Amino acid sequence: MNNSWIWVDNYRKIDRANNDIKSSDIVCIDTEYDSFRYFREKLCLIQIKTENMTYLLDPLNTLDLSFLGSTFSDPDIVKIVHAGDNDIRILRRDYGFEFKNIFDTQKAASLLGCRYLSLESVIFQHLGIELNKSKKMQRSRWENRPLTEEQISYAVQDTQYLADLYVRLKGEIKQNGWGGTASRAFEEIASVRWREKILDPHGYLKIKGAKELNKRPKRRLNVLFRWRFQKAKETNTARLMILSDQTLVDLSKSEIHSIESLEKVCKLPPKKVKLFGQEIIEILNNS
Repeated sequence: MNNSWIWVDNYRKIDRANNDIKSSDIVCIDTEYDSFRYFREKLCLIQIKTENMTYLLDPLNTLDLSFLGSTFSDPDIVKIVHAGDNDIRILRRDYGFEFKNIFDTQKAASLLGCRYLSLESVIFQHLGIELNKSKKMQRSRWENRPLTEEQISYAVQDTQYLADLYVRLKGEIKQNGWGGTASRAFEEIASVRWREKILDPHGYLKIKGAKELNKRPKRRLNVLFRWRFQKAKETNTARLMILSDQTLVDLSKSEIHSIESLEKVCKLPPKKVKLFGQEIIEILNNS
């Protein structure tokens, strides 16, 4: 199995990638994005695999990647993804790409009755190949440059076997007479749209320990929950990176009137005390 790759970081390499991708009947697509640290998922890498090469395209570079649009919308080129709905949402959000002729190997495996649908599981079940993918890589700092060898190996593996998997799953779907069902499912995936996160007004009640709180702490928790959401949105920071759920509960139950008591009672790190301390004190005293 060919696992050669090119880091596309200049227009000469873009020309090579463009010519290869556009002349392919099948391309395999994946992305790496960070939804752990950001409120609005940050696209950090695009992987496109043709028959002989994997192209690693850097969306954090200033290069124009719009050339991918004609391939993604070409009905004559099969675009293979695995659980690709979020990849499509983010690529459409950031570049306005449209997608036609998608084949999603996770959805195909699900239609065929597979119980375990991770990429590793589906590849092992249908191809007998065992991937050695590090779980910690998924939440690694994909926006850092240069990427580590381990990150690149992880990213390349994500598309390495998709074409073989496509051939196997497509044959099984046809054999079972589920071609129409699969086509409709793939069309739905191709049409997904990214949506901004919205506040769940009752979300604070889903936090562990919230329902056991008395009236005032529960009211405080609600206000803190709403404040955290808005702060996360304003700063494009994941909500749990602002304050954890447990910290929200602890704050809602505490009597805090100064920065010193905030540091002592809730043990917030100095950086968060500096960033949010005064706002938190005002919320607690006014709720």
